[in-house]
Amino acid sequence: MNPLDIASIRQDLQQRQPAYLDLLRQMVEVNSFTANPAGVNRLGDLTAEAFGELGFQATRVQAADPSLGKHLVLARPGEGPVQIGLVSHLDTVFPPEEEARNDFRWRPVGHRIYGPGTVDIKGGTAMIYAVLDQLLRHVPALADRVTWKVLLNAAEERLVPDFGELCLAELDPERTRACLVFEGGALEDRVHSLVVARKGMAIFRVEAFGKAAHAGSAHPWGANAVVQLADAIRHIAALTDYGRDLTFNVGVVQGGTVVNRVPHRAWAQVEMRTFEPAIFQEGMAAMGALDGMSTVRSAKGAFPAQVAVTVERETGPWSPNERTEGLYRVWEGAAQEVGMAVVREHRGGLSDGNLVWHSLPTLDGLGPAGGNAHCSEWSQDGSKEPEFLDVRSFAPKALLNVVALIRLIQGPGDVQAGTG
Repeated sequence: MNPLDIASIRQDLQQRQPAYLDLLRQMVEVNSFTANPAGVNRLGDLTAEAFGELGFQATRVQAADPSLGKHLVLARPGEGPVQIGLVSHLDTVFPPEEEARNDFRWRPVGHRIYGPGTVDIKGGTAMIYAVLDQLLRHVPALADRVTWKVLLNAAEERLVPDFGELCLAELDPERTRACLVFEGGALEDRVHSLVVARKGMAIFRVEAFGKAAHAGSAHPWGANAVVQLADAIRHIAALTDYGRDLTFNVGVVQGGTVVNRVPHRAWAQVEMRTFEPAIFQEGMAAMGALDGMSTVRSAKGAFPAQVAVTVERETGPWSPNERTEGLYRVWEGAAQEVGMAVVREHRGGLSDGNLVWHSLPTLDGLGPAGGNAHCSEWSQDGSKEPEFLDVRSFAPKALLNVVALIRLIQGPGDVQAGTG
């Protein structure tokens, strides 16, 4: 087999980068806020049309929640048994009115391009397109061996579990060599961060039930639900343990109706995050132990207020594991070939990788670099700056991904490196 001409791929990426970024521009100009299913589906159509030029067939799958958009599956059958999954998502966190209010749009400034989704994660989708285009242009026989599946979540910002189920249905664990997630990856001094682990997250609803009473004439007969909730909140906050990367965030609190009434009901939402499965389960148990907590009673009648804890959402941690480490080593070797380096990142936020890593070899952070994800505001003093893509990262990261995928498909020693 002829040596791999890395220099030619690098040059071609640089020449074709404007076309790849123009595809990204088209994507960014479509508002695809999670709760805007028409926009999400419109972006899905645009994406399907673009990947159709590379030989991909589209299937749309309605999200389990009918108020959301449609997941998109793009498939290109191969001649061999190997499958590779490439994962991105269609939705962003910006409602149309927020984009308009902040004049948040496609805006190139120097080596940055500002705009909704430029790095989270439409830039990742454009990266997938660039990588596949380069594989088909430079090593078509190799690319044709693989069944490629590009899977795009309609509601990743809510991390809907049905998308994980869709990925596992589309990607046969016996055939899938990798499930690659194209969330943005940091770049510093030619060193790319690759995500090999992510925190798990659980969201709890903590409710306090008390006894209502007139605040003036019957205060002693009331059992204050707000005070009971406050006791529970102090207990929850004390569960945070930074030494073990275990955090509890009381993010929403509501209670009472009017000031002249002892409140009979109050509630809060609490988010827990941590990396280690055992610590995650300890945190779940600690929150569960608060169910039934009662520290507040009415002064007369001794009516007990009480706490009830329910789990609203639970997504376990993606822990370091051998299959992810095996993929990391492939990318590490490719980085050395192209004159770069990679480092492992354990990231606090969740991604679709949390939903599939236990069944498929998974690596994340394969998209381009940027910053300020989920931010849309500008300020004159520069203290507020919106989401952006660092254009300087695009072609180098694409090159790294192309070479790594070639090495992954071929196996050790099957392709020799050319001059780079």
